[in-house]
Amino acid sequence: MAFRRSFLLGLTALVLAPFASFAADLPNLNGKTVVVVTENAYPPLQFIDPKTGKAIGWEYDAMNEIAKRLNFKLEYQNTSWDAMIQAVSDGQYNIGMTGITIKEDRKQKVDFSDPYMRSQQFMLVRGDEKRFTDAKSFAAFKDGLIGAQPGTTPFYTAVYEVLDGNEQNPRIKLFETFGATVQALKTGDVDVVLTDGTAGKGYVEASNGALKLIGDPLGTEDFGFIFQKGSDLVAPINAAIASLKADGTFEALSKKWFLDYKMGQ
Repeated sequence: MAFRRSFLLGLTALVLAPFASFAADLPNLNGKTVVVVTENAYPPLQFIDPKTGKAIGWEYDAMNEIAKRLNFKLEYQNTSWDAMIQAVSDGQYNIGMTGITIKEDRKQKVDFSDPYMRSQQFMLVRGDEKRFTDAKSFAAFKDGLIGAQPGTTPFYTAVYEVLDGNEQNPRIKLFETFGATVQALKTGDVDVVLTDGTAGKGYVEASNGALKLIGDPLGTEDFGFIFQKGSDLVAPINAAIASLKADGTFEALSKKWFLDYKMGQ
């Protein structure tokens, strides 16, 4: 339990901020419908429960609580990571959520909420992997392949932190979804998937020893919800995020999904 607790604190530390200016009364959105799009491929943030076939996870619980506090109705939609940022930018959806790293270049297309979680990237490999143990030894293993989604933080980490800075490097194999990269890892089509600790830990715990995380963290990233530029939802969502941080709700959700929940059980 001590290890698991330190893992949670290290990989998914909640982003704390001053709350002196937080108002006791949150905005009231008067029951309006808000369309939220996600990928459902990023456990334990959001994924399809293999036992029930329902979409569940940390982000669903958080967004449901936000909707309750701000008095709006939720409509969930699903799309691929590749399409999400542009679709939200174009106004097809009101909010996007799938563990989206807050990055300056993405801010050119969409507005971000305040951070709701901080995570670190790790190397996810098969449980019996012995040919390399960290990023340096993997880079030296010339036959090793990395699975990644184009345009994601793990993709750019693979290119610039692990390999040679060539975005066309043939050692990087591209997949449409994060789940597809993990499946390719399991079947031996790639040797590494770079992932933040939140998703990686979920897959490791569900793998019954078939997967593991190796090496030191490769970077730290903050997650935020995304909105069309100029959206009037940003301010109320930020107020709700502050509320959920301040009263311990996010901490309770992290305990539920990163400590207590067992995928596939």
